[in-house]
This record gives sequence, structure tokens and C-alpha cells, in this order.
Amino acid sequence: MRRDLVIDGVAIGSTTLGGNDATDSIVGMYKSLARDDINCILLDGLVISMYNIINGEQIVQETGIPVVAITFEDSKGLDGIIKHRFNDWRSKLEQYEKLGQRERITLKTGKSLFIRYWETSNRKAVAILNSFTLQGSVPEPVRVAKLVARACSSIML
Repeated sequence: MRRDLVIDGVAIGSTTLGGNDATDSIVGMYKSLARDDINCILLDGLVISMYNIINGEQIVQETGIPVVAITFEDSKGLDGIIKHRFNDWRSKLEQYEKLGQRERITLKTGKSLFIRYWETSNRKAVAILNSFTLQGSVPEPVRVAKLVARACSSIML
């Protein structure tokens, strides 16, 4: 999505529940677009598909594009849940801990988000989010991506 909110393309990927392929899927979607005008990859969370953990640093290394990941609620973390859910929890916990701490920000709308970012600054990440958030706390690219994902999942059922 461009800054003027025009959508120039859509890429769809998949991940394995509880797997370790989410990062590769995102990099694959980026590459499938074959565009040289993408300036940021905006993610709705970094732990998806039943603890498939996205590595923002790896996305930056493989694409050269800054990454901003958002979440909407504060939490105490997933350490205990990961230890309980996985037999090989050490590897999964290490992936999770590498994500680092989230930072709470307040958008121009007055709503708060929690962010992590790579290859950009807090100031630039907030500016990106403010430019794409028309109301509430959900940036338009995330809102549209959720709509597309819901439509795709209903087709696959």
C-alpha cells in the first residue's frame, strides 16, 4: 500500500502451525512482488500460527527493507506458554527472546500500540504508523491484509 492508500499489489503466503517458516514466507511474499519501491514491511505481530515466530532481523537481512511490527495489547510475554507447549521449547524460546522488548507508542489518533522495529528508528516507525492510521489503532495496510486473509481462509475451508 502506498502512502496515499492506493493498493499496488497483494501477495499471499502460508505458514505451518507451530512451525518455523513464517519468516521465510514473508521474505518469499516480498520477493514475489518483484518491486523496487517497497519502503517498509509492516507486520501485525511476530508470533503467528500457533507460535511460528517471525524474525524481523532476518527479514531486513534478506530484503534490505525496514520492518515494523505492531501489537495492540500489553502482555507479560509467552515464555511460560512456550515452555509448556513445545517439547523442544529451548529453541522456540530463544527465537522469542531474540525479538526483544516492545515499545509502547501513542498514535496521532490518541490510541496506543506496542512496536518492535528493525533498520529504522522509533521516530520513523511512529511516523509510518501515523501516516497509515486513519482512525483508531489499526494501520490501513494491516486492516486490509486482515480482510484479505479472512477472505482467503474462508475459500480454503
